[in-house]
Amino acid sequence: MDDNWAKAYQSGQAIRAEIAREILEQNGIGAVIVNKQDSSYPIFGNFEVHVPAADLEKAQTILTNEEALKQPE
Repeated sequence: MDDNWAKAYQSGQAIRAEIAREILEQNGIGAVIVNKQDSSYPIFGNFEVHVPAADLEKAQTILTNEEALKQPE
């Protein structure tokens, strides 16, 4: 991934990463999901949500305060 992007969130569940991405998009922060799961053994690895590095602190604050993401996986 380019140096201009930073990981703001990660989850073992694709749906939680998608929720995080959508929350960030709704708050004006562009985000992409990077699938880091092993293709042969999908129980290994995570889905990472990356944002522009300049928006990392804001993105982490938004996601930390989001109730939908506070529930355990």
